[in-house]
Amino acid sequence: MRLQFGPRWWSSWNRCCASWQPPSLPRRRRRLMLAESMSFFCSPEVGLRAMARALAPRKALTVSQWADDNRHLSSKGSSVTGEWVTDRNPPLREPMDCLSARSNVRDVVLMFPIQFGKTEVAVNALGYCMDHDPCPVMVCLPGEVSMQKWVAQKLNPAIDESPAMKRALTSVASRDATNTRTFKDFAGGQLYVEHAGSPSRLKSTTVRKLIVDEVDEFANNFSGGDDPLEMLNGRTSAFPTTSQRLYISTPQIKGISRIEQLWLKSDQRRYHVPCPHCGHLQHLEWSGLHWTPDVSQVWYTCQECGAQIDEHHKTAMIAAGQWIPGNPGAKVRGYHINCLYYQFGLGPRWAELAEAWREVQSDPARHKTFMNDRLAEPWEDAAMRAVRHNAIADRAEPYKLRVAPMGVLAVTAGVDTQDNRLAVHITGWGRGMAFWTLDYVELMGDPADDAVWVALTELLNTPIQHECGATLRIEAMANDMGGHRGEAVKAYVRDRRVRRPMVIFGATANNAPVLGKGKLMDVDWRGRVDKRGVTVYQVGTVAAKHWLYGRLSTDADKPSDQRQTHFSQDLEPSYFAGLVSETYNPAKNRFDKRRGARNEPLDTWVYSYAAAHHPELRLHRATTADWDRREAQLLAMAQASGTPAEVSSTIVEPGALAPMAEAWPVDRIPRNTSTSLFDIAYGG
Repeated sequence: MRLQFGPRWWSSWNRCCASWQPPSLPRRRRRLMLAESMSFFCSPEVGLRAMARALAPRKALTVSQWADDNRHLSSKGSSVTGEWVTDRNPPLREPMDCLSARSNVRDVVLMFPIQFGKTEVAVNALGYCMDHDPCPVMVCLPGEVSMQKWVAQKLNPAIDESPAMKRALTSVASRDATNTRTFKDFAGGQLYVEHAGSPSRLKSTTVRKLIVDEVDEFANNFSGGDDPLEMLNGRTSAFPTTSQRLYISTPQIKGISRIEQLWLKSDQRRYHVPCPHCGHLQHLEWSGLHWTPDVSQVWYTCQECGAQIDEHHKTAMIAAGQWIPGNPGAKVRGYHINCLYYQFGLGPRWAELAEAWREVQSDPARHKTFMNDRLAEPWEDAAMRAVRHNAIADRAEPYKLRVAPMGVLAVTAGVDTQDNRLAVHITGWGRGMAFWTLDYVELMGDPADDAVWVALTELLNTPIQHECGATLRIEAMANDMGGHRGEAVKAYVRDRRVRRPMVIFGATANNAPVLGKGKLMDVDWRGRVDKRGVTVYQVGTVAAKHWLYGRLSTDADKPSDQRQTHFSQDLEPSYFAGLVSETYNPAKNRFDKRRGARNEPLDTWVYSYAAAHHPELRLHRATTADWDRREAQLLAMAQASGTPAEVSSTIVEPGALAPMAEAWPVDRIPRNTSTSLFDIAYGG
């Protein structure tokens, strides 16, 4: 017996069914469910099956499965058109599946080479979100130009060629406010396409999924001081347990690369493939690739059995490969792969890569590009490799702080002003501008208060004890006026509480000299320049840091008695990390601070180096006679204080005291070791 219903009843029933259907379902599926619900009254068996399907849990579907079923590639952005097939590039499967609805992975980092499919991972994850796992999602690019390119070449072709993505959109009309270039409204969610060129574009948006492309191209911070990546991460805080974030980029400069920093925090997965000869799993490294002198033959050498692996084995090896973590237990899922894994037809062959590698060896700029784009490794300047902080700490020497070793003939200081402290670096100088770090200290206190300046005055006016028995006074001090306490710095220098105080600031020009020409900054009541006021000098920080890093690099393999750079083993480990906290960026021709590092030790060393260039000192231009004179003065003072002659004689050559013996008779030198001979010589 079949129930019969009139037209009005069916019309009401249709409206009711349409109202309770979840809006996130595709229109085709809603129509199918409506038809099945109507058939319930015509055939109870069919209706019960429909109800069972409706009540059943959603079928588990991964991003790679969705892409294989629904994604179509366009000729506008891919060399291979038609249906997406994950098996063409198997290493992409696991990173994509981490972004599935039932995945417990929240953060995914892809440090991939160019043209390997990393952006396609993002597009597939986006399509999966629009069609299967609807939620608010944001895609962020570094700048407006890159954002427009991404929309034109990646997003729009994907929507046009993939019916599942197009079907999910609320509207496909070009003049509809729900379908613009940077905003797409779809059933159950919204898509925001933004760029990190302005902080306002990264605010007032709540999303569950975040896709960040080309992370390394993001600015270090906005003009207001905010970090763009941290602002983006805050967009997902409303979904503390279900949010997912994908970071994609090729790396840039080692130490300042954002993607490298994220990768180091991850479980560091690399794609391991089996050797076709012995089956040993290994990840392919560039150092394992070998070729003949004419690059006519290229092969890879197995790390285990040493067998020759030809490129034609690559397809089967990659198909049988797997991702293996190098840092298991980390919460962030990180993936790194290089150009040796390009599939045939999807990237350059091994011979082409080897030829490109040979061509870039004589060009540092092209070498950097190959390292970043093909090997997906952060680039490091050759001079930076020998200045790692742990290597410098291992070269520390057993001399005490604030005790000048033999060879120190002059002392200067550099001061960096922060809002809550003063960082002070005391440096001793010798022949050839060899230097010794004599002390590094941070005086806590707001520079707006005079208490911290009193402590600085006491520190800088305390003589430095020399190993020969004499004492040395700090002959010049350079204080940075940058930051919020510039007026306090100028007021301190104006009081002349220490010897030869200087107000300095970093020069804008990258080719500026270490110490530029001074400029009077104070004016009198008539508006004229006050010649008795403060003189401000600009410091060429780039030149000074190049000089320091060059010395540190050349000293790496020298014995201690031949080094030009000397550090006490009593210095804190944080000092050595801060001394090399910046790395050279050839694109900007300047030094950029490594992420998370404190650079006060480096800055204060630069300032003490600038103080050595004081117009009244000019230690960098000192001649052999000038250094001999200083040694003679030091020895004379040591003898006057009663130090044994055999100890002092180790620092001067025979006969070097003859000129000074006439100028400074020993009986005129006071025997108080707290008084320096330089006080007598320079009227201090």
